[in-house]
Amino acid sequence: MYRFSVTVSHTDTGWDHYADKWEVLDLQGNVLAARVLMHPHVDEQPFTRSMKISIPMHIKRVRIRAHDSVHGYGGAIIDVDLPM
Repeated sequence: MYRFSVTVSHTDTGWDHYADKWEVLDLQGNVLAARVLMHPHVDEQPFTRSMKISIPMHIKRVRIRAHDSVHGYGGAIIDVDLPM
């Protein structure tokens, strides 16, 4: 079990445009888990949210990306080596 704490910085303007999730993927692009963000964070920037997920033993590196309600995926994509 791994715990991911991800910090997102986005110019949320309200319900019409906000960061609405971040995902953990394997390097082939398969989504392993998604942390849905249930509301805008207009006055809380940047913000950090966490989740625990089980990752198959053969996966040694994952990719993290964010998504917003208007533009879809964007910003920095981060690769993370998993500790053994």
